Amino acid sequence: MTNSHKADQAGWNLDNSYARLPETFYAKQKPEPVDSPELAVLNIEAAEELGLDVEVLKDASAIFAGNELPEGAEPLAQAYAGHQFGHFNMLGDGRAVLLGEQITPKGERFDIQLKGAGRTPYSRGGDGRAALGPMLREYIISEAMDALGIPTTRSLAVVTTGEGIRRETALPGAILVRVAESHIRVGTFQYAANFAETEELKALADYTIERHYPELEDDENPYLSLLKEVIKRQAKLVSQWQMVGFIHGVMNTDNMTISGETIDYGPCAFMNAFDPSTVFSSIDRQGRYAFGNQPPIAGWNLARLAETLLPLLHEDEEKSLELAQEAISEFPKLFHAEWLAGMRAKLGLFNAEPQDKELIDILLSKMHEHGADYTNTFAALTFDKPEETDLYDKPEFDRWYAIWKERLERQEETPEQAHELMKKTNPAVIPRNHRVEEALEAAVEEGDYSVMERLLDALLEPYAHSPEQAEYAKLPPDTDEPYQTFCGT
Repeated sequence: MTNSHKADQAGWNLDNSYARLPETFYAKQKPEPVDSPELAVLNIEAAEELGLDVEVLKDASAIFAGNELPEGAEPLAQAYAGHQFGHFNMLGDGRAVLLGEQITPKGERFDIQLKGAGRTPYSRGGDGRAALGPMLREYIISEAMDALGIPTTRSLAVVTTGEGIRRETALPGAILVRVAESHIRVGTFQYAANFAETEELKALADYTIERHYPELEDDENPYLSLLKEVIKRQAKLVSQWQMVGFIHGVMNTDNMTISGETIDYGPCAFMNAFDPSTVFSSIDRQGRYAFGNQPPIAGWNLARLAETLLPLLHEDEEKSLELAQEAISEFPKLFHAEWLAGMRAKLGLFNAEPQDKELIDILLSKMHEHGADYTNTFAALTFDKPEETDLYDKPEFDRWYAIWKERLERQEETPEQAHELMKKTNPAVIPRNHRVEEALEAAVEEGDYSVMERLLDALLEPYAHSPEQAEYAKLPPDTDEPYQTFCGT
């Protein structure tokens, strides 16, 4: 495995500050070479933002597959732990290798990770590889989330490996090149608290503050400030998920980032008909990570983070626990405030009135009762076309609609301003599950990426409400088969 001249020309500017942490947090690990890598998808926008030469990257499949390393790469696999469906496990990057951190022309720092790059010391019996379908799914959904304005990891590229991998059946192998502000997780801190010394936990916390929250370094209690800021970011993030009907599907503590980015797009999907109990993941048989459970699960995960920080919060154990509990108790209030503000915006409301939550709850209740599509209902209200909703001509909806119109008239802003606010917060399109599956089937089964490209084009500006997006706003054909997603491991 070598550095290629072409790799050096691409504009790589790699550092690996994570490698300067105590070695307990990672294992040095080179990617395992693959037979015949070929570029399947390249994210031109992300490449340019990273300061990389797109034309060079079009011929960089060997780099994206890990067969060659760009200058400055210090490949490693990260160690972490986590609660998976409530059960604590020792984990780690079982099939991912962090090449390093790209320093962009703006001075920003982003992890460059190869997902599906082969076995690591944390593989736990797995083969370290990934299938093409799940990697393309992550590419589509992560880019859709970014377009929706929701903090997320990005996908720089997907390469096919020329190798088959064995799951229930033989599948084409692939590697995803993932870009993230970092891959530090709640699970990283759980690993430190359970398997490392307190000084190493402190080193991780100091590194996290320096990398993501440098404004906290001079605080009287920077570790308490860190906890509070992560809580704020996660309250905002999960409220944004709820705004667009996104269901993560596997909110284990190792899938919650300290940076506040959405990470891991395994069994994720978007809700059609509004129903808080919606679950798509084939392995979530109890509905632990259902749409309506996402806020309390986020709070539960953050409580696990707080537990790891107890040795750093205060030298007195009781005081430390008190500080942690006080910080965690703020999460429901922070989330509710973010959610309520977001829902007001979806209804064109600029100011707050005490009855607003009741107004929102009644609408959601009627949507649930009548199986109304979440995205399309708000889009129809945005353009004042109630007749295009599944609620039209229902007496209770007619009453709600009249009350909503009266509420709009009580604010200073004009109907035009309310309309513009709603346009900015109610997407015309989301990655509909049947459209995603259609794109994946064409790419994986037929090698036809044009279906995926057209879908990505439609998702690029979700708030444009253009005529070209109308086709992608349509609901799937009726079927008796419930839609299921899989982890894609």
